Amino acid sequence: MGYDCDLYQDIPPTKLRNIDEKFRRAHHYKFWGLIADLFFYNMLENRFFALKIKNLDNYYKRDNNYSNIIYAPHTNWWDGIVGYNICNRVLKTKLIMMIEELNRFPILAKVGAFPVNKKSAQSAMKALKYASLELSRDKNKSLWIFPQGIIKPPNFRPIEFQTGLTYIAQKVVEKAGGVNLIPMCVHYTFLREDKPEVLVEVKEPYVINDINEIKDRKWFTNKLSSDFEVALNEQMAQIQAGHLNGYDFLFKQKLPWYKKLEKRLKRI
Repeated sequence: MGYDCDLYQDIPPTKLRNIDEKFRRAHHYKFWGLIADLFFYNMLENRFFALKIKNLDNYYKRDNNYSNIIYAPHTNWWDGIVGYNICNRVLKTKLIMMIEELNRFPILAKVGAFPVNKKSAQSAMKALKYASLELSRDKNKSLWIFPQGIIKPPNFRPIEFQTGLTYIAQKVVEKAGGVNLIPMCVHYTFLREDKPEVLVEVKEPYVINDINEIKDRKWFTNKLSSDFEVALNEQMAQIQAGHLNGYDFLFKQKLPWYKKLEKRLKRI
């Protein structure tokens, strides 16, 4: 059986389906947050051997007076789950996340998600304006966004961002005086275990407090995407060389019985 030749599409799902979707505001209900924290964390623990984070100190170089736009590559279904756990369990920030086809999982709106409908530019703009308004109102909020705009194959190059990230940043700077742009490199790989691992590297933030820095939307978007491609390539090169120092565990699976037995046999 061959692979589906349409596994990756250049057309966003909402545009492909051509169906209007109801807009839902992002909420942060405590009860549903507890359920989501437990559910999403267990999902990662069941499917991955470990989730590791490197250079977390870079996150604290941001300006606390401004909200955050955290951006990461989009290569698979797990990206949103990883982002949720990073923000809620590590960064301890109030997460909002733009999700396409949210109407399939409307309950996610109770824990910070809001929809983006890419059926048309006007529909997509509604989500961008909503995100900028939320970040302008609350400096403790963080938007986790995938600026490529669509799922791409793992290690796809070149990295090309859509201009939505820069648009949101511009509006937040205009309304709130500044914003933190925080690149987050995420890589999924097998190392020495029978399950894959997630390796996350936090890069130094861009603290934007002058609208002139990002006035040229196309130029700034290209700068962010090219810088991010360099960062992703550097992370991948380090992993390929086996240089994994500096990563801390968010979680690590306990050894199964046969691994424990193997260790004991090696001692004999």
